[in-house]
Amino acid sequence: MSAKPATLTFLGSGTSMGVPTLGCGCAVCNSSDPHNRRTRPSVMIAYDGHIVLIDTGPDFHAQALREGITRLDAVLYTHSHADHILGMDDLRPLSFKNPEFLPLYADNPTADAIERVFDYTFRTTNRYPTSARVKLHRIDEKPGAPTPLFGACFRRIPVTHGRQEITGYRFGSAAYLTDMSTLTETAMGLLQGLDVLILDALRREPHPSHSHLANSIAIVEKLKPKRAFFTHIGHDLDHAVTEAELPSGVHMAYDGLKIDFDITDLEGCA
Repeated sequence: MSAKPATLTFLGSGTSMGVPTLGCGCAVCNSSDPHNRRTRPSVMIAYDGHIVLIDTGPDFHAQALREGITRLDAVLYTHSHADHILGMDDLRPLSFKNPEFLPLYADNPTADAIERVFDYTFRTTNRYPTSARVKLHRIDEKPGAPTPLFGACFRRIPVTHGRQEITGYRFGSAAYLTDMSTLTETAMGLLQGLDVLILDALRREPHPSHSHLANSIAIVEKLKPKRAFFTHIGHDLDHAVTEAELPSGVHMAYDGLKIDFDITDLEGCA
């Protein structure tokens, strides 16, 4: 195994409705703190000259402009909810730059939904001439199944999201688990020895399909990563107030936050 330095950027750290939430007059939605402005959740991972995204939500266009994204090498998807896939069409101008079709990776239910929503992109007859030049790959859904990308290994972590199982990812010493309510023992076993753990933490009160603050802190205490960051944050949580309450080594993510870590070539990632 050899370690490669990598940087993870939070393109968005907010909930499905974004923060400020439309029509809301709460203190967080009216806050002047830029950390409380949260676009829909997504991350960018840069390593060894490559750029990989996890999810493309409806704010991807603005996020890409903010971060100066001019090219991409691959996109991984967690699940098919609108706040995670609806920016896929904004990949079009970036995909035109690739000599080959831009690869997208998703589990079967997510791939089915992407093909349905973006039928005009994937159909083989009467295809719109400037559709995104993308190719959808269906990942192995077994827990820990590897997807090798550019010398790094992205492993599928099964995540419970309310009544459904979706996909989280571990890549080297980091893991990204958005939209999770609970983690199975199988998933916990795949998350040992982390440097960086990124978890859903929607609000203070329990939610049927998202982890809440106390639950996410309890998961961190069990897994004991060196660093933990909470994302998919709603307007119930003020950044500064909540950050001050968190245990040592645990932080609130925010749009534009960058984290350095090692993305390791793991054995068995063929």
